Amino acid sequence: MRMRMASRRLVTFAALALLVLPAADAAPGRAPTDKDDTFLTAEMGGVFDLEAGECFTDPAHSAVLGQVTVLYTPCEDGADNQVYGFVTAPDGTFDRARLAAFAWETCERGFTTYWPGEAARDLDFYPVLPTAATWAFGDQDVMCVAYRPTGEFTESLLPLR
Repeated sequence: MRMRMASRRLVTFAALALLVLPAADAAPGRAPTDKDDTFLTAEMGGVFDLEAGECFTDPAHSAVLGQVTVLYTPCEDGADNQVYGFVTAPDGTFDRARLAAFAWETCERGFTTYWPGEAARDLDFYPVLPTAATWAFGDQDVMCVAYRPTGEFTESLLPLR
């Protein structure tokens, strides 16, 4: 009786392995990520520490900091994003819709300058906007960020000039 049970378990395990293994081989490394102007905000931990040209992680909870944050990461170590510029929004009262339109238009101009035509094939961009709270403290900077929707990169995305 024990021999039959063990035999059935082995057959069941082998059948499951045959079903699961091909699916695992076919699965992509990472589903494409679509980042928009809500993916990060100026209030996210670590955002104010980033400078043009620097790479960083996607937001994740940091046990050390006790909050969701992004971390500077050398591009060569495998990064999710790279800052390619900053633009200052026009003065005025905080209007998120107007700010977002300005940010997308301005960051797109920079993106197509750095990565014209076919150079942008595997890349995308998004702006990081000030929030009403950071705007009230004088933050009018929009951060423009490039990324590879299919995953990390291990060298600077910025073209050599």
